[in-house]
Amino acid sequence: MADFDEIYEEEEDEERAVEEQLLKYSPDPVVVRGSGHVTVFGLSNKFETEFPSSLTGKVAPEEFRASINRVNSCLKKNLPVNVRWLLCGCLCCCCTLGCSMWPVICLSKRTRRSIEKLLEWENNRLYHKLCLHWRLSKRKCETNNMMEYVTTLQLSSLFRPHQEMQQ
Repeated sequence: MADFDEIYEEEEDEERAVEEQLLKYSPDPVVVRGSGHVTVFGLSNKFETEFPSSLTGKVAPEEFRASINRVNSCLKKNLPVNVRWLLCGCLCCCCTLGCSMWPVICLSKRTRRSIEKLLEWENNRLYHKLCLHWRLSKRKCETNNMMEYVTTLQLSSLFRPHQEMQQ
């Protein structure tokens, strides 16, 4: 039985090494930054819909815009509620010893999760078939030391076998 466990661990190590090599030599991801005027806990109220030239020939501009518009509609629905709770939390912060900020933190986490689920749906629907992968990532802002959430589109051959296994 112990021999079987060793073989299984060796296979996992080999797969992990192959993934690391593919990620190492894959091109830099296309980063789509927030372009809105309101940001709550690093999440902007909308993302840039302009088609990046580096994606020419990999995905149709209409598909790219449709994906970004779906994410933007999710943000448009959820972020105003987060802003209201943030203002309420800030006003009551002294009286509640900071506990009034918990609802806004939980709502922000829920918004991020819904965007991640939406991006995963987009990946399964189209982008994995094109060897692309959407991800919501935290990055350092270009203008200051703050962190922001951006969507990245990574070109990789890692996602092709995953899609073929599901079919």
